[in-house]
Amino acid sequence: MAKVIIGIHGLGNKPPRNLLKNWWQMAIEEGLRKWKNEIPAYSFELVYWADILHENPLDENCTDKEDPLFLDEKYLPSSGNYVPEDHSKRKKILDFLGREMNSIFLNDDFSLNYSFLTDAIVRHFFTDLDKYYKDTLDVKTSKNVKDLIRQRTAEMIRKHQKDEILVIAHSMGSIIAYDVLAFDIPDITIDTLITIGSPLGLPVVKSKIAAERKIKQKDTGQLAAPSNIKKHWFNFSDLEDKVAINYQLSDDYSENTSQVKPIDFEVHNDYEIDGEPNPHKSYGYLRTQEFSDKLYIFLTTKKPSFWKRIIKKIRQLLKLQTVTEL
Repeated sequence: MAKVIIGIHGLGNKPPRNLLKNWWQMAIEEGLRKWKNEIPAYSFELVYWADILHENPLDENCTDKEDPLFLDEKYLPSSGNYVPEDHSKRKKILDFLGREMNSIFLNDDFSLNYSFLTDAIVRHFFTDLDKYYKDTLDVKTSKNVKDLIRQRTAEMIRKHQKDEILVIAHSMGSIIAYDVLAFDIPDITIDTLITIGSPLGLPVVKSKIAAERKIKQKDTGQLAAPSNIKKHWFNFSDLEDKVAINYQLSDDYSENTSQVKPIDFEVHNDYEIDGEPNPHKSYGYLRTQEFSDKLYIFLTTKKPSFWKRIIKKIRQLLKLQTVTEL
């Protein structure tokens, strides 16, 4: 059984699939070399969905900054000059904003207040996400954009269902990952989910998930980690990342039946190009020490023997029975 990493990229147009896949892998291995001095064996796949929403990919050879295909943020190794800032005050502000956003925009049943405002924000700042949620049709196939993206993601994961799977989902990719794992392929076992720069804590996103959950699972309770994540859900956020403004997903998603829920980590995303930092960029997240530590554990941990798995399952059932009796 192979160790397989499946990446899901985020918002916006991207460079061609093979180039983006290569850059993700270079960032991952940069972090492993720096923090672990070793790159264990693994296979890497990238769910590439930018072509569904964008006719042509970004061009790394384009030099005209006014061209819509100009690629302004290429992969670059860390300069080594990054100095993390003290975000203690910012953290207090974000914690306050997170509480206030939930109380203002979300009702107890996860329905939205002021949906006209949240729709306008998503439409203006998150065009791809707006198309995903608005059931936009793909001009080439006349099929629903959201369905096409989720189908492609599900097919990639299902292709590796006999392997040990770790999913890395960046930005909007974390919404896609959640939707696919929870609603489309709940039968496929996922060892670990890692979300980076995730907007899953935003009220509008939680409301959309709750609405689909109510329809498909007849469940109106608290949002939970997808049931097929069996070991870990790690969430990494830079406090300067505006997309991950509600950075503590552990407050928003409860345990699944395997006692898995988000575990949050505050990290320092050191990505910058031409002196301009971007704390949301995937490459910076993929080489942080905290991310590399968790990835390394996944890659080097051997799967328990058959009998150990049986014993663990019996203990879980006994624990569940005891709780039920109480």
